[in-house]
Parts: sequence; C-alpha cells; structure tokens
Amino acid sequence: MTTTAPAPAEAPASRVMAVPPAPAADAAAYFAARLAFHTDVADVHAALAAGAGDFAVVDSRSTGAWDQGRVPGAVHLPTAQIPRLARQFLDPAVPVVVYCWGPGCDGATRAALALARLGYRVKEMLGGIEYWIREGYAVETADGTRQLPPDPLTAPVGTDDCGC
Repeated sequence: MTTTAPAPAEAPASRVMAVPPAPAADAAAYFAARLAFHTDVADVHAALAAGAGDFAVVDSRSTGAWDQGRVPGAVHLPTAQIPRLARQFLDPAVPVVVYCWGPGCDGATRAALALARLGYRVKEMLGGIEYWIREGYAVETADGTRQLPPDPLTAPVGTDDCGC
C-alpha cells in the first residue's frame, strides 16, 4: 500500500494582499498625481532654505495659532478669509503651498480647495506646522524665531537628509 503525504496547506492571503496591488502603470499615475497635490515639510524647508521663489507658503490657521509660530516667510490667510483676501496677498501666477495644524486637521485641505476654486495652483504641505516643528525647523513669532530639537520619531537626528 502506498501513501502520499498530504499537500501542504496554502498560506492564507494576508490582509495586505486581500486587495491586490494596482497594475504598475495605474500605480505610477496615482503616485504622480498624489505628488501633484501634496508636498512634505522637509521638501518645503529645503526649498525655502535654498532660496526657492517658485511658490508661496500660506498658513491657513487662526490669528491665535499664527501668533504661536509659523513657517518663516509664510503668508497668513485664514481659510475663511481666502475668498475675500487671496488676490490681495497672493499672485495667481505663483503656485501656493498651504498648511494648517497637522495630519489630524483638514484645515489645509479646505484652504487648498478654496484657493483652487479661485484658480490658484496649490499643494498641501503634509504634516502641517506640527511636523514642521517636530522635524526641528525654526518657527517665526512676533518675538523672533524659536526652534526645538527634532523628534527622533519623525525626523533623522544628526543629519538634514532622511534619504527619501
């Protein structure tokens, strides 16, 4: 009598692969589009530090939040005031990078939408002022600038380049 070993059980599909990845061309289109709508604090900081003048930075928070600290050189334009004041403070020919508090806040998204509806080309700065500060970048206040050390959970320590 011959016996055969049972076939090994197939490993169950992981939750990661329960929905298969998109075809490469679709993924490339998606990620290119995502980068057209978003930027991150490290790239904004590097561009500003290098003297880039090809975009304006808009802080869409309240005056009280603005007073706590803002990206140096940012324009203060609270979201609710964008339809009325954007043309006074922003050149429609210059793309805008907008930020609010952080990843738990849709304020920058609402501000970006308001600017886009006015015809501005706009990107949202992911992480907002929270990640600007957590990555160790200086903020401007009425009393001057202040800077905290980088949070090692969000930024590389001892280097300006995260390698991404």
